[in-house]
Amino acid sequence: MVKTGDISTMADGWREVFERSRSVPPPSQTVRLAVEKHFTQSHGFQLSLSRLTTAHLPQEMSGGEQDLTYQLRVTLFDRNYQHFFGKTWKSRPQRMKNNKISFNEVLYFHTCLRLSSTVLVLELVSLSPRPDGSQHALGRGFAVLELFTNRQEAQAAHGDRRLNLHHGSPRGLIHPQLKDTVDYSSLLKTIDGAHFDCTIKNHLPLVSVMHLLPENVLVSGDENIPGLAASPTGDALLRPQLLKMLPFTLNRLTISLQPSLEKFESQLLQLINADCHNTKQPGPDGTLKMVVIQERRLHVGVHNGWCFLDKPQVVVLEPVVLGAKGRADSSLKQSTVKGSSATSSLPQMLALRSSLELRLTNHRALAIVFQLEYVFSAPIGRETMLSATSTSRAAFLQCLRWGIWCPFKEPADGKGEEIQLVLQGGAKPSPHGVMVYSTEMSAKTQSPALLSAPGTAQLLEAKDTITFQLSSSLEKKAPSPKSSLMTKQEDVSRQRRSPSSPSQGQKYIPPSSPPESPQGPGLSLSQLAATSRYPTISHSSSALPWQQSFPSLLHPSPLASAHQLSHVACSVVSNIAHLEVNLQRGGDVSPSAQDEGDQLQELPFTPVHAPVITLGMNVPSSCAVSSRSSLAHLYSAGFPDIVDCSGQAAEVLDPTEAVPFDPQREETDPLQGNLLVFQFLGFTRIPTAGVGPDWPDNIYFTFQFYRFPPVTSQQLKLLTSDKVQQKARDPLPCVLASINKDGSVNSDSPGLQVQFRVDDGFLRPGEKRWFLRYLALHTMHIDIWDSDSLLLIGSTAIELKYMLRQGKAAVQALHEVEVLTTDYVGEDTLLMSTDSGRRSALSPMTVHTIIKGRLHIRTGNIGCPAGPSRRRAAGAIPPHCHIITPREVTGGFRGGSLSTRSILQLNARNTAQARRLEMDGDRVASSRRGIRADTIMPRQHILNEPDGERRKLNCMAAVHQREGKEDAKAAKATGGTKEARLAREPHQIKPSEELNKAEGIANMLSQAITTQHLLYTSLGSAEYMEFVLKNPFNVPQTITIHSEDPELSVITNTEEWRYFKALTKTSTPLEENMFHLEEGAPGPRVYLRPKESIHIPLKYQSFLCDHTMALQGPSFLPAGRDSQVAKKTLSNIVAAKTIKVTFKAEDGKPMAICQVNVEPTPHVVDQTFRLYHPELCFLKKAIRLPPWHDPAVGDSDIKTHISVRCSDPNIICQTRLLVPGEPQDVYLKVPGSPSPHIKMFFVMVFTDTWMAAPSQIWQIYVHFLERVDVSCVTGQRSCQSLVLRGKQAVCKVKCFSSHPREIEVDPEGVFVLPPAAVQELQLKVQPWRAGSRFLYMNAVDVEHRRLITAWLLCLNVHRPVLSKAFEVSVPVGGGRGSSRKITYTNPYSSSRMFLLRSDHPDLLQFKEDKFQIGGGESYTIGLRFAPSQSPGSVEILVYVNNLEEKTEETFCVRVNYT
Repeated sequence: MVKTGDISTMADGWREVFERSRSVPPPSQTVRLAVEKHFTQSHGFQLSLSRLTTAHLPQEMSGGEQDLTYQLRVTLFDRNYQHFFGKTWKSRPQRMKNNKISFNEVLYFHTCLRLSSTVLVLELVSLSPRPDGSQHALGRGFAVLELFTNRQEAQAAHGDRRLNLHHGSPRGLIHPQLKDTVDYSSLLKTIDGAHFDCTIKNHLPLVSVMHLLPENVLVSGDENIPGLAASPTGDALLRPQLLKMLPFTLNRLTISLQPSLEKFESQLLQLINADCHNTKQPGPDGTLKMVVIQERRLHVGVHNGWCFLDKPQVVVLEPVVLGAKGRADSSLKQSTVKGSSATSSLPQMLALRSSLELRLTNHRALAIVFQLEYVFSAPIGRETMLSATSTSRAAFLQCLRWGIWCPFKEPADGKGEEIQLVLQGGAKPSPHGVMVYSTEMSAKTQSPALLSAPGTAQLLEAKDTITFQLSSSLEKKAPSPKSSLMTKQEDVSRQRRSPSSPSQGQKYIPPSSPPESPQGPGLSLSQLAATSRYPTISHSSSALPWQQSFPSLLHPSPLASAHQLSHVACSVVSNIAHLEVNLQRGGDVSPSAQDEGDQLQELPFTPVHAPVITLGMNVPSSCAVSSRSSLAHLYSAGFPDIVDCSGQAAEVLDPTEAVPFDPQREETDPLQGNLLVFQFLGFTRIPTAGVGPDWPDNIYFTFQFYRFPPVTSQQLKLLTSDKVQQKARDPLPCVLASINKDGSVNSDSPGLQVQFRVDDGFLRPGEKRWFLRYLALHTMHIDIWDSDSLLLIGSTAIELKYMLRQGKAAVQALHEVEVLTTDYVGEDTLLMSTDSGRRSALSPMTVHTIIKGRLHIRTGNIGCPAGPSRRRAAGAIPPHCHIITPREVTGGFRGGSLSTRSILQLNARNTAQARRLEMDGDRVASSRRGIRADTIMPRQHILNEPDGERRKLNCMAAVHQREGKEDAKAAKATGGTKEARLAREPHQIKPSEELNKAEGIANMLSQAITTQHLLYTSLGSAEYMEFVLKNPFNVPQTITIHSEDPELSVITNTEEWRYFKALTKTSTPLEENMFHLEEGAPGPRVYLRPKESIHIPLKYQSFLCDHTMALQGPSFLPAGRDSQVAKKTLSNIVAAKTIKVTFKAEDGKPMAICQVNVEPTPHVVDQTFRLYHPELCFLKKAIRLPPWHDPAVGDSDIKTHISVRCSDPNIICQTRLLVPGEPQDVYLKVPGSPSPHIKMFFVMVFTDTWMAAPSQIWQIYVHFLERVDVSCVTGQRSCQSLVLRGKQAVCKVKCFSSHPREIEVDPEGVFVLPPAAVQELQLKVQPWRAGSRFLYMNAVDVEHRRLITAWLLCLNVHRPVLSKAFEVSVPVGGGRGSSRKITYTNPYSSSRMFLLRSDHPDLLQFKEDKFQIGGGESYTIGLRFAPSQSPGSVEILVYVNNLEEKTEETFCVRVNYT
């Protein structure tokens, strides 16, 4: 397949950067002076512009001072030659406050002109608005900053500088009186009291990106520089990071010139020779000098809009007959007018016989630049005969065509498809900065046009094109040595036959090939004579190169002196290599290695989707953005106050200010209890595309606080006041009110209040410090849902540090946070694009953050005194809680029954209870998650439960009672009753229930040597313990340690043991190589001397948990409660279990048993992600990790070791260490499920080597939806059918879409769905924005508020074909806007009704939304443009649709607000 491209359509991104980055070159004399002083190495500098202080500025305006802003403009200036060069940088407009103007801008530039004459000129300009909307710029003064001293080493004048502001304009520096002036202070008048503060210093990190920026160009850190990675701080040049450069191969390159190659060159030579004839300089015999084509060259370089990333490579092209398999026709080697008729009749083109290697980075504004250049030669002196071997000929260069192609503007399919690019000529700005040959005919044929428009084939036939293939070099296979040798021999013979080869007296000189390019066998005469500074000629110029006597070497054309641009000052030409040789690198490959096959090399893969970015531990503080009237309206609803125990109002904290945190004050607080309150007050709607102004109507929340179970709130109604007038710019917040189960609104108690009580009865020993740390460092994630459609509205986060009381009785804070969601949008395509089918699957998606609303939440913490029954020290941790010491058995078996109760009573004396681990420093995660919810009471061993016989009797009685009449009849037939049978059954069961006496004795003896240990664990946290094992015998023993559960293991690694000892501050002895490991053994073995005691290190760690989820939807709570408490679902925790670790002697009998009773506790979730994916297919996602630094490691350059684990063993979760300095991602591969299933799991991120405790725990929800692909056009309605299948019961269903203004569903209302029935749904999609998008639709059971089916609508929206284009100017702040008219003619012969639509209804309104006109008649469409308060431009599409919403015509109106 062939892709076609045009500069006007393909390189918009590159063109924008190129037009913005054009600069003026410095004086050539200054460049030569810098070279003479050996200042050839460019140095980077950083200029910090702080503020301007002035008491009075000249030319003050009397009026409009409040609208006056100031701008700073900076330009490089050479005072020796009075020449401004580079590019003028302009700051953002700033206002003057207290006679000071703060700019706070940082500039960067690099230059090799480290001369004292190079200075920076800073001009202060005032900007005032004009009545027509434009701005009037007026100079208020300027300052001169000297960059370099006059010393030989040309050091920069570093440090803080205070510059005086001078009267006048910088143009005064060009005055002849100031020429050769070193000190301007004597000639320039200074403004009293006005000075500018700035700082200039070297910036070494700029060296790594100098190839991305031209010299002498001032840029700021937020400039768009392709090839430079974006920085989260906004200043990408402070610590620049480069994007990866990948190798690519350019092959099968051909150039087709119109109308044909021979006719093109014939016409070119005719024009040149005609100009030569017009000079009337014939030879002595009356013959004219003939100009011939000596060589055809192609310059290929990679350009980022600012400059070439490397010197362009120059290759030689050869004329090739089409269809001749690359055989060159030598008849075109020396083309003349007479010889043009003798050429072959077959079509010919210019071709590159081999490949070309380029290095590219993935950026949409990066372009490959091609420049076709011919080398002409003309005879010198009295020469009358054309001699191919003569050296008395002058050579000159001329650029004929050029073109660019952006390889990453559109996604490639990776198959190396053929690219066809249109070349252009004429006087247009080009990256090489040279004049390009053009004629009247070529100028007409080279006009830019869309190649996808009708008549593409005819347009292509009239255009000069270049065709090539671009593929990754890593996929390329090296040619065999045999074919390479043949190619090299052919090249040598061709060089010997070449008419332009060097003479016999010249020595062969191999060229120095450009970087990463193959080296050629030899060079022609023109290559040896090539210079790095050459302008080109223009056909229309009056002076011609053959009017002077030229030496034999190649020189720049003297005609182009007037066209010399910035490219003359630096070398842009590299050595040329004939790329017709072997491209294999390194030594020869043996035949045996080729037979075995080459090892596949992994390609550097960049995923199409953007990684999910983690927010980290901190989020921006909430701030009030609503107006005072909006807040007054919100608090007039009468929300319940947050008061302390004495009835006083809680102290209000400001969320915008820092909160002091003293852990000691919190721990010594006399009010040890904490009642944490969350009040959901209101929700402010923000207008969003695709939904109505009253959306959402009902909402509910889901969140999880600390280790409490997840909370799902009830339905909340958004109440609006009819008495207060709504404003579009400042929408009023809607008060939240709970909705009862019957649908009524509980307006008497506005808002929703959720309370959590945390006191000493809830916290475990040593847990309080971790709870306080949780409040100080964590944020609580909240999801906001639409309770009608069950669609996610967005998410937000609340900082919990404002709930720290710090000794106060009660505190409260009001938060106004933004509700955010992400939208994935792909690049739009034209309707007639032939490659649109593949682009939908491969096009990269751009992630946009959309603000759906603002949530008003009040948080509070009320201190409560601890009750007498709960008063204990929650912060105290008993020492040595992790050491398990078996108790000495002083009493034996006293006789009696061997029942379970007696064994348990005996075992109770051997029980040791675990305590939380004592951690130091920042090692908090291990113990902070060992927590249980207060609603989940600790499990108690019920020792007095009924015997097994009585329990079974009760179960049998319950079963028989449900048998009914049939049992009664059966009882009569057998002559007995149920009571009689129940009396007989115990005698039948009793023999099977009795324990064997020998087994009972063995069980009792094992319990006597069993030590129980109660362990509180949480997900991912490692619990460390040491069991004291003693050899009671007088002979040595080799003990085998066996654990019945792999989650409880023995630590056999000495380094790991030492790590956990240091972590828990355990002072017990550590022994090297204590354990003996054997394959196939039940566990590690340890040697004990007689009567010796040792410590066995044990570790329990579980990564698995229960993933059961509650059904999606709001909860229903009874009404009439003062404090509504949300529904609490079961927490996702690990299952409780008992694990035995047996220490067996050499005879196989147990010597000791350690029974660990695992008591699970919930864990703290640091961050929540919700992902949507098509059903029944794998989800592959990358989540970007935040930059972590271990405080325990002093050197910040040491990379933190990061490892991840997943709570679901069926999910692949891994991370790989990439290049240092680059972000690290966590890769997930989740198996699919049917719609509307939601899969929930946890990802644990560890930053320590031994994974003692997770640094973060992420909760990830994956919503699986049924995928529907829809291809449509903007403004036009498209229909799609869906099938909805019924469930087991009858239900009332209604379908909801995420964008109801773009998607209509039929049936629209509630309909009954019978069991196992099939209901067809009709989707009417009418989008208004082009590109690839994802929309959502849910089928909801309206009675039970449960989700039945969910669809993921994948829209591939194309741009329509435009019929006409208009442009209109609308004044800014015009009040009533502007009106225009457009005439539309009915193309049909009959009367038709038409509808008018617009993709910007907020900016454009029609006089009539629909009209009817007769056949062939015309109608005037009235347009009304809304006013704008800011200047700018926007394109508005006007659609003329029929009654079926099919587009008849599309108009584009470009509105310029000036």
